[in-house]
Amino acid sequence: MLALVPLVGAAGLVAPPAPAVAAPAPTAASAASTGSELHVSGTSCAPDGDGSAEAPFCTISAAAAVVQPGQTVLVQPGTYSETVAFTRSGTEAAPITFRAVNLPDGMVRVGRYNTTSVTGTIFSFRQVHDVVVEGFTVYGDSQSTPVVIEGSSRVTLDGGAVRQVLAPVGVRVTGGSRDVTVSRNWLHGLAKVGLAVEAGVTGTTVVANQVPAGRMVFTDALGTTVTNNTVVAYCGPGIDVTGTSPGTVIANNIVKPYADQGACVKPVAEVAIAVSAESVPQTASHHNLIDPTAGWSPYAWAGTTYPTLDGFRAATGQGGHDIAADPLLDLAAGGDRGFIRLKQSSPAVDSADATARGVPATDLFGNPHADDPTWNNTGTGNGFHDRGAVERVQGTSSKIEPLHRTIGAGPLDTKLRASTSYQWTTDGPGGRFAYRYDDSPLWRTARSSLDVDHRFRRAGSACVRVHLSWSDFRSSAGATSPSCVVLGAHYTAMAPTRLLDTRSAIGVATTTPVPANSEVVLPIDSIGGVPAADISAVVLNVTATQPTAAGFLTVYPDAPGVPSASNVNFVARETVPNLATVPMTNGKIRIRNSGSGTVHVIADLQGWYGAVGQGFAVGTPQRVLDTRTAGGALAPNSTRLLDLNLKVSPAATAVVLNVTVTGPRANGVLKVFPYGSAVPTASNLNFVTGQTIPNLVIVPVTDLKVSIHNASSGSTHVIVDLAGHFGPDGQLSYVPNGPTRIADTRDGTGVYNRGTTPLQPRETITVAPYANNLACCVTPAAVVANLTVTRPTASGVLIAHPADEARPTVSNVNFVAGETASNLAIVGTDGGLKLYNSSSGTTHTVVDQAGVFITPQY
Repeated sequence: MLALVPLVGAAGLVAPPAPAVAAPAPTAASAASTGSELHVSGTSCAPDGDGSAEAPFCTISAAAAVVQPGQTVLVQPGTYSETVAFTRSGTEAAPITFRAVNLPDGMVRVGRYNTTSVTGTIFSFRQVHDVVVEGFTVYGDSQSTPVVIEGSSRVTLDGGAVRQVLAPVGVRVTGGSRDVTVSRNWLHGLAKVGLAVEAGVTGTTVVANQVPAGRMVFTDALGTTVTNNTVVAYCGPGIDVTGTSPGTVIANNIVKPYADQGACVKPVAEVAIAVSAESVPQTASHHNLIDPTAGWSPYAWAGTTYPTLDGFRAATGQGGHDIAADPLLDLAAGGDRGFIRLKQSSPAVDSADATARGVPATDLFGNPHADDPTWNNTGTGNGFHDRGAVERVQGTSSKIEPLHRTIGAGPLDTKLRASTSYQWTTDGPGGRFAYRYDDSPLWRTARSSLDVDHRFRRAGSACVRVHLSWSDFRSSAGATSPSCVVLGAHYTAMAPTRLLDTRSAIGVATTTPVPANSEVVLPIDSIGGVPAADISAVVLNVTATQPTAAGFLTVYPDAPGVPSASNVNFVARETVPNLATVPMTNGKIRIRNSGSGTVHVIADLQGWYGAVGQGFAVGTPQRVLDTRTAGGALAPNSTRLLDLNLKVSPAATAVVLNVTVTGPRANGVLKVFPYGSAVPTASNLNFVTGQTIPNLVIVPVTDLKVSIHNASSGSTHVIVDLAGHFGPDGQLSYVPNGPTRIADTRDGTGVYNRGTTPLQPRETITVAPYANNLACCVTPAAVVANLTVTRPTASGVLIAHPADEARPTVSNVNFVAGETASNLAIVGTDGGLKLYNSSSGTTHTVVDQAGVFITPQY
């Protein structure tokens, strides 16, 4: 298959491939998406993206440069080798949020990870306010502080990790910052200071963090809250309040000296918690768990070191409810975003102060506080908060409902619900979900529950994958199987619009016919303002004219490979139309001439399937017009009114008609269009003198009326059979799942136990519509299929009808001996699809399925 001429908004004949060109270098977009979310993806980004789901930014910095108050920047898993300056501010009511989307098999790493090209501070906040940064793993170098918050207010650093790579400090809060929150982070200090809060900073909240080998230092920082942290102290006090830092609260923390202090610069201040004399006023320390097994003193308070808790309490009145015991910490786990759990018998369990200042709603993992039934509750408040950053929780469970169509919404609208629960008593929900719909490369996350509405862009198999983690994806978590539903689209009928005519250079640059075994590419960028990405299928009336040899046209979506199906069969010098329902995949339709000669092609757009429009109601096929028995032939260049009142639902907005021309006195075209409208340029049937030819028509109705115009110098008879209608009472929706050949008597496809025998005179066969390529089980209520009769030995008609219903007195394909004829049909499939050869001769029959109509799955 040859490459295509890259025309926009027009069809193009095949041409040699163009030379490859290098992709432009990624650059920040000049304007951001105006939605509530901006997206960053290192693997699915657009160099000139605007941060939308369709065109994510390639870097976090690009989003940081344009994000607005109230927006959330979702950063997909991957490695981002960059430094990020957060320069834009939110408001208290509408903060700016940056959220890393971490998964069991991937996290968001930023900075100096597996590279030496990134140096300096990785995350910097200077003179900003109301910014929240969640879940990032930050890698620094050995010379610079990886995270610096300077002169800023109401900045939150939450749920991430800082890997210092021997830097002096992991996170520095400085420059008079106020009301900064550092929460639920893994601050891997590597024998250095995991967190430093410096002079002039006020109101800092430090909660639920873990420092596996390092320190927290607060210098000249007023009103600091240090609650529910776990610090394995290295090279000095685990919590060190120095300078003048009055009003500090130190509560519910676990401080354990690191087992080996050999690498530290001597002497080491071997105390767990130190508070300077100038910091004592209004400072309180209580409910801490301090490990005495390494021989360190629990406190140095106002310059005095106290070897025991009893002595400390007696001298200062502080240390209420403190415990001196081995906290029984488990081994560090979790890799880059690590964690340290409590062992079952830890004295930290159910012994903390639930009323302490700054107590977090959830622990490092995002889990609530849980009441361990095997322990007595000795804590203050509700009695079952644990000390340290990780709460001991067991008996977790979840409920993830199958994805289903949203009741009362559009045909492509779905609902996803999930929730978590605990066997133990808790004070809130917990767990985190990550989920991704299969029509998007982007993951999203939510805490504790899901109640998500999502409109899929196209009909077909619609799936979502959901991960649940009880550790905020710090450790591996199993994935559910994809939850899937089959969604159908609704139809929007429209006035016929000519998109392609190779005879007159409509849609192409020349009047050259399509060569043998070549293709026309028909781009459809949008219809009525609806982008191609939101169109499930289009309905085209395709006409082959002036062929120089026999052949057929195949109309199919732009995708690798050519399907075996056909749409329009023709012989030399014949003009043949046929309706085609074609799936959309990328905004392009291919029309292939599989003939040995050239042929001109005409394509008229009749309508489209998508998230809006009307559902389908299939009916028992009925004849609603036959000019041979009533009304007489249509006169030359005349229009006949077809009134469908009492023959179709009063709610019908469009009808499906099989229209047949028979006995025309001259060549011409037949046009079927809404009553009261002007005669369109587009046609439905092209015919020649004496020919009998059908074509399926989907036409809007006005007052339940349509008009039929005979554009010919001779009269002709017309037969019209009603197959169903579209309207608000239509319960069926359309799923394109073709084109695919589901029956062919020539090779036995789809006709069991018949071999390669043609249909015998007056014989009926049953064909099963195909739905196995859909994600889950559906029973088609109707099928859209191209019916082809080939090698007939006598004239006749082919009748298609539901297997469980009596054969109607209508026709679908009219044929004559020796000629191949085809016609699109929309037929109910109760019990399967029956095909009846109403002929005195034999004929082979081919059925090419375009799609099925289904009952919605709620």
